[in-house]
Amino acid sequence: MKYDQKPNAFSIPVRIYYEDTDAAGVVYHANYLKYFERCRTEWMRAIGHDQSNLAREHGIAFVVRAISCEYLKPARLDDALTVGLEVEKLGRAQILFRQHVRRPSPTAVDGWEELVTGTVQIVCVNADKMKSAAIPQFFRTKLEALQ
Repeated sequence: MKYDQKPNAFSIPVRIYYEDTDAAGVVYHANYLKYFERCRTEWMRAIGHDQSNLAREHGIAFVVRAISCEYLKPARLDDALTVGLEVEKLGRAQILFRQHVRRPSPTAVDGWEELVTGTVQIVCVNADKMKSAAIPQFFRTKLEALQ
């Protein structure tokens, strides 16, 4: 796990296992959403918050409101991938992420082959009522420092 070059970016490594693939031997499309989720969860930990503590201590949770994905190239068994995010926009109760899955490629200009790209909109909610809530100031301050 590491921060990328930009302060608002983060990435994690993901290895593809047999359980991740479909009958054609490629990563099943829904699994990319799991990889995106893992990346966002590890990003939250890296900035000092884990989701269970936010719910328990502050009564908030972050839920997905919208996802859009573009599948460019398939990942396959044993691939070593990088799943990343960038915080694109911060609203009163929402965070918009740009996310990607990349594979190292010696022939690519920047050394990476883009496999999947997407945007994920998450919303801060009151954990008990599951109603939209403003992102608390202590968390907003950390997010604003990353932009």
